[in-house]
Amino acid sequence: MIRRPALAVLSTLWVAFFTSSCGPPVELKQALQVTDTSSGYFDVGVQAGQNKLVPSVTFKLKKKTDAKLSSVSLNVGFLFAGTTEHADDVYVQSVPFEGDETKPVTVRTQWGYTGEPPQTRAEMLKNSKFRDMEVQIFAKQSSSQWVELQRVPVTRQLLTQ
Repeated sequence: MIRRPALAVLSTLWVAFFTSSCGPPVELKQALQVTDTSSGYFDVGVQAGQNKLVPSVTFKLKKKTDAKLSSVSLNVGFLFAGTTEHADDVYVQSVPFEGDETKPVTVRTQWGYTGEPPQTRAEMLKNSKFRDMEVQIFAKQSSSQWVELQRVPVTRQLLTQ
């Protein structure tokens, strides 16, 4: 049998749990904006004797001042431009807001282009087999559905930082 003080504590915890998770859902497409985007191909150095470049995107998220969000999860898809063919997806579990925006978020894939020396990294970007890419940025809050926020083309430029 549960004693009254224990029952009161359990009741309070139950109410606190369910009222904290039962606010009105936030429409992420309207509440969030992708800002300060930049992209390119990051030089990860030599791997297995080959130069390697990976697609990279950096951006901030800005929220409307009335949006009640402390953080969001992101799923960033790297696709070949003009197709639905995915090269890689990167999941970011939590991106916190500091006031109305996030710090810059940089996302890079494990997948990338390789070239054997003496081919330079700049020459790799000019190779006839090089395919342009774009990034799909999806966000979600807790158990909501994924919402596409923006597509960003990956610029054919070499990034070293």
